[in-house]
This record gives sequence, structure tokens and C-alpha cells, in this order.
Amino acid sequence: MHTRRRGTSGSDKPATDEPPEWSDVDADDIEERVVELAEQGHDPSQIGITLRDEGVQGTPVPDIKAATGKKVTEILAENDAAPDLPEDLRNLLEKAVNLNEHMEENGQDYQNKRALQNVESKIRRLVNYYRGDALDEDFKYTYENAKELVE
Repeated sequence: MHTRRRGTSGSDKPATDEPPEWSDVDADDIEERVVELAEQGHDPSQIGITLRDEGVQGTPVPDIKAATGKKVTEILAENDAAPDLPEDLRNLLEKAVNLNEHMEENGQDYQNKRALQNVESKIRRLVNYYRGDALDEDFKYTYENAKELVE
């Protein structure tokens, strides 16, 4: 978004909506494991990676949505284990706090000054996107708010 480079190519999800035959884990077991991992402090993306690699009872789950019919965040919301902030916004807030702390020590670091401006721009865009849904209607990004939310 803020660079001159082109995007990176990545793998695409399989075109099928059904889980593979070799992954015949029950949907209830998957949901229990998702909630258990969330209680251990894992983010939704980490939960998906863990289930892909370790699985449930030794059987990998390549696609949680195909196996259960719900996304990880939907499962967490149903079981009152959803995080307070959306994961992408929280990661950007952490990055902004770290960059602000770096800029306090290194005021002449213009590359990181520009990076901080870009991150804060992304945060403001995401706050507008989530406002009223996952965030309060009167939420406004400031460094103090970000530091408070991250800790």
C-alpha cells in the first residue's frame, strides 16, 4: 500500500467447499480445540496455523471453515472468547507503539518516522472500518490510547 514494490504472490485456497476425506474430524471437536487455544492466548491466525499443523487429536484440519461451516472468529464470538480488538488492528497498534518508543530515542531516524506515519495512516483507515462494529463509535486513535490498549 505504501511502497513502490509489487505485491507478492501466494498460494490460493483450494476451490472445494468440502473438507478432504483424510481429515474427518468432528466439527464439535474442532470448535472445542479453537476455544481451548483462544483461552491459552492464541490469536485467530495462530489458531488456524496450529490446527493446520497439529490438528485435533493428531488429525490435521486444513480448512476450519470448510470443516465447521464457520470462521475462527465466529466460533470465538459464539463462545465468548473473541478478542477485544480485531487482530489486524491490534498488530498495527503494537507496531505503532514500538515505532513511537523508537522515535523518542532516535529523533533523527527519518525512515522510521515515515514508517510511523504510514502505520498510523493504516490504523486510521482500519478504525474507520471497524467503528461502530468492533470499536466504539467515538473511538479515536492516539498514541496514549494505543499504548493503553496494547498493554
